Amino acid sequence: MSSSSSNAHQPMTLRQKVGQLFICGFESLEPNASITQLIEAYGIGGVIYFRRNVQDALQLAHLSNELQDISLRSGGQPLFIAVDQEGGMVSRIEKGATLLPGNMALGAAFAPAGVYASSKVMGKELRQMGVNMNFAPCLDINNNRLNPVIGVRSYGETAAIVSDMGTHAVKGLQDMGVIATVKHFPGHGDTSEDSHHDLPVVPHSMERLMELELAPFIKAIEGGVDAIMTAHVVFAALEDKGVPSTLSYRILTELLREQLGFKGLIVTDCLEMKAISEGIGVAEGAVRAIEAGSDLILVSHMLDRQVAAIEAVIAAVESGRISESRIDESVLRVMMYKYKREISFETLAPVPTEPISTAEHQLLAKELSRKSITLVKDEVGKALDLTKPTLVIWTEVQTGTEIDEVVDRYGTLGSTLSEIGGTPVDEIYLGLYPSDAEIAAVLEACEGKQQVVIVTYNATFSPGQTRLVQTLAQKEDLHFIVAAGRNPYDLLEFPEVKTYLACYENRPLAMVSLANVLLGKEKAVGRLPVTLSEQYPIGWRQNE
Repeated sequence: MSSSSSNAHQPMTLRQKVGQLFICGFESLEPNASITQLIEAYGIGGVIYFRRNVQDALQLAHLSNELQDISLRSGGQPLFIAVDQEGGMVSRIEKGATLLPGNMALGAAFAPAGVYASSKVMGKELRQMGVNMNFAPCLDINNNRLNPVIGVRSYGETAAIVSDMGTHAVKGLQDMGVIATVKHFPGHGDTSEDSHHDLPVVPHSMERLMELELAPFIKAIEGGVDAIMTAHVVFAALEDKGVPSTLSYRILTELLREQLGFKGLIVTDCLEMKAISEGIGVAEGAVRAIEAGSDLILVSHMLDRQVAAIEAVIAAVESGRISESRIDESVLRVMMYKYKREISFETLAPVPTEPISTAEHQLLAKELSRKSITLVKDEVGKALDLTKPTLVIWTEVQTGTEIDEVVDRYGTLGSTLSEIGGTPVDEIYLGLYPSDAEIAAVLEACEGKQQVVIVTYNATFSPGQTRLVQTLAQKEDLHFIVAAGRNPYDLLEFPEVKTYLACYENRPLAMVSLANVLLGKEKAVGRLPVTLSEQYPIGWRQNE
């Protein structure tokens, strides 16, 4: 990293000012032509990392410093370097970093102090990798079991749980110098559409929103959260023209700024999501988002859209549609938070020479994961005996989810049971939406087995998974166990199942925790942070 001084005191051109309001993504493990162009030609305010940018923690630290050096040498400002590192199913950085449990797993463990400790570990490791802004935590309240995009990304279904956990998560990140960005304002929990594909509508009254959806955000604002990310969701009580929150002056300025008193950074969710890109388009969306009150515009993928959006905002200022003073407001806010969190060319961390993920960090993650596994139902009451013929059915995440990460086969339940139990366990892989032929192949593999465990993955949305489980549940001589590898609501699709556990994620650490429970080495002590039914309410666990 060059040792030259910051460019913070140099006057900015209009192009540079507008550039500061954009966070852009790129497709490479190293600085490529597109991100270099955006930094050098437009002086963008930041970059966002996805899995496509990450090989391991050390490589990411090098990449962060290389990007900052490009900005410094081109006369730009220090960059926000952002990531969606929520934990659990949404973890962009894995190798070399501590794999921490996700929000609903933490909600099941119900350990607010553990949430703070977990977020502090996350923040410390992110800063060591040069990441200074985290698009987390989710403060969406998941009170709709048919929500296809939030689910386990939420801490639970009540404002109290989400507010309490979220406040601790924000403090943990910010105590380590990472900007916490709570999302998705005013709330994406009670929707049954995914804004990556559609434009969801929330029909509730303002009174209901204040009591439920908005409550965690209000608590976060009171706690001094640095940034809030908007939702591409229409709130009928707040915006009668069908305008999504990201583009709504009423929601971002009148409600969030004026009524709720938020003085931090307002960040859009990615404008390339179809709720915006297939409506008014990314370029016009950027202009309207700034008119509505946003400070930072997120355009994560395509260079042509990124350039078009920046140029559209420049043109809007030059034509008088947006005043330059409005741009100055957001630029000032951006620079204030870069200063507040010591994001400068002089304070960049050197590339680590020691492992970022320490034994202490891994022990914390393991303990929180252990506390999350929830035994929802058990009419059999016996551990797995690996001396008996056993099969694990592993539902693979390959496609079909915009936000979740694919789990390598090394971390499956079958491989984990084999390692912990000391006996080889057969395992077969199932697609997320299995065909009749796949189901038939799995049923054939079950022949001759005395014990079968399936790790489902949002079977609520998968008729094939549901049909397979229902078929296996009818086999009287089979010790059959279902473990939900994502949303815990799967049980409602097959209530006849005799043994059912909720894991909230299918990450390798969760599979270690699950394996220990199945083998009788640990007790499942987690509690449901959401209601499945009247029989299985929030706070439930078997054998209380």
